[in-house]
Amino acid sequence: MQVQGPLQNLEQWDDFVGERYKPNKKTEEFRDYSKTTPGVVEFYRQNHARQTRAFVLDKKRQYAGLTRTRMSIWEALDYLNTLVDESDPDTDLSQIDHNLQAAEAIRRDGHPDWFQLTGLLHDIGKVLCLYGEEQWAVVGDTFPTGCAYSDKIVFHEFFDANPDSKNPEYQTQLGVYEKGCGLDKVDLSWGHDEYFYHIAKPYLPEPALYMIRYHSFYPAHREGAYDYLMNVRDRKMFDWVRTFNPYDLYSKSDSKPSVTELKPYYQGLIEKYFPSQVDF
Repeated sequence: MQVQGPLQNLEQWDDFVGERYKPNKKTEEFRDYSKTTPGVVEFYRQNHARQTRAFVLDKKRQYAGLTRTRMSIWEALDYLNTLVDESDPDTDLSQIDHNLQAAEAIRRDGHPDWFQLTGLLHDIGKVLCLYGEEQWAVVGDTFPTGCAYSDKIVFHEFFDANPDSKNPEYQTQLGVYEKGCGLDKVDLSWGHDEYFYHIAKPYLPEPALYMIRYHSFYPAHREGAYDYLMNVRDRKMFDWVRTFNPYDLYSKSDSKPSVTELKPYYQGLIEKYFPSQVDF
């Protein structure tokens, strides 16, 4: 199944983020988007114009109740694997391949099994595409809605087309929130992070849930924005998010992992933490 939208595939957003935050990048290169593809620019234009607070709250009502279907976690991985883009000639790696690369890098570095499992599963929320959601409502750097947009958000100028930018209540620093209220009370832009957080919430430890929910919140965990919305717990847990981030961005390679060889190990981890059927 192909995903309609300006990106050639969902990995194109991941690759853009990886390039933007590559280690040892020179300061003058940091916001040079001259080599960014038109598809990525158009994706961010759509994302920033359409992710209103009303849209986010509507999607939470639609999906956070987890009433769409029930399936096993590995079935969800297989389901996600039907996201194929025939127009992308540069890779023959599947979604599972990419996620296994992240999980195996985490495993090699000796992290706990729940951390390894998080590496494998953190993108499962991208099944939203298979439900018919457009790319801008599935991937992209997440950001708070209902308060002023930080200039640390990439392509923040595109927010001029967002109706919320004309709402004075939403354009103060705190907007509808209170200082130090905690990120759990903040409505971030909707996407695969928030969706899978609700799916995994009953089963995985708190650090894993922070990794899942906030791994695309680059304005905060990479740029230091929105600290005034965080509480003490958020700041502590963001150490885990930052530990996870390099595995998410830089574990990809052209070496194809063997799903057949690795599946028994990771199936064992899935069975340790999840029931046989999970609400989606």
